[in-house]
Amino acid sequence: MPGTSSMSNSAQPPAAGGRSRSLARWLVSGPPLLYLTIFFVLPCLIMVLASFRSPGDYGGLAPLHDENGNLDLSFDNYTRFVSDFIYAKVFLKSLTYALTTTVVCLVMAYPVAMLIAHSSKKYRDLLLLLVILPFWSNFLIRVYAWMIILGPQSALSRAVNAVLALFGMQPVEMLFSGFAVIVGLVYVHLPFMVLPLYANLEKHDPALLDAAQDLGANAWRRFWRVTFPLSLPGVFAGAALVFIPALGIFAVSDILGGTGGIMIGNVIKQQLLETRDWPFGSVLSIILTAVALLVAGGAAWVARPKREGVEHV
Repeated sequence: MPGTSSMSNSAQPPAAGGRSRSLARWLVSGPPLLYLTIFFVLPCLIMVLASFRSPGDYGGLAPLHDENGNLDLSFDNYTRFVSDFIYAKVFLKSLTYALTTTVVCLVMAYPVAMLIAHSSKKYRDLLLLLVILPFWSNFLIRVYAWMIILGPQSALSRAVNAVLALFGMQPVEMLFSGFAVIVGLVYVHLPFMVLPLYANLEKHDPALLDAAQDLGANAWRRFWRVTFPLSLPGVFAGAALVFIPALGIFAVSDILGGTGGIMIGNVIKQQLLETRDWPFGSVLSIILTAVALLVAGGAAWVARPKREGVEHV
């Protein structure tokens, strides 16, 4: 019958449908996985192998086999990191800088994100454009501009030192200091905190605040009991986007910090490019990567949706 033939032609075996869905998933996820494998996983494996090798006589890596044909692998580079406290001290200072940058960015970005989320549509796009506008210029040019702003002859430095002189205090050097590094890190990473917070705050239901107001909550309690808890996923996402790159960056501290503001990224660059001690530079890179992955995993775990009390039927 005509109806029977059309139904048989349109029906597909379950196995064929499953193969089509599996092929579609691989076509979508395959290229990103291949890209990450080639440009992330394989370099990490090479770096792990290099961390157990010895530096060459003229830099780089020594031969994998010694004169007797034995593998030249050891834990000496990891022992050097543990035994020499100076590297752990630099790492702790980098963690402090990154954590301070994250907190300052959160305090500064939250009001900006709320302002953008509560603005009308015609102003919202303009405000978002202003947030991402610094990305249109070169990164190094923006960092070098802070050398002029924080320099000893700048108007800002003169004004600060004039105020300190009124109170009988000694003048301070704003450039080439930890303060300059924090300023540069906050300036560079602030948009990465604003955008996730805005994306979260923009989705909040205003009816929840109206309900809290009807129940007698003032503006402060409405923020802490309604707005802030709902914005925690955006807070964790922004914190991860700020903390991880701030921990490993070296350009800002190299330009604005001088010798007193050196971070772990500067040490890694020095080991790999200047000293050419690739094995020890690989050790520092592995430790930095492990810390970044732990922070990202912790942020994802804390920001996961709570499902207590939900039963799956």
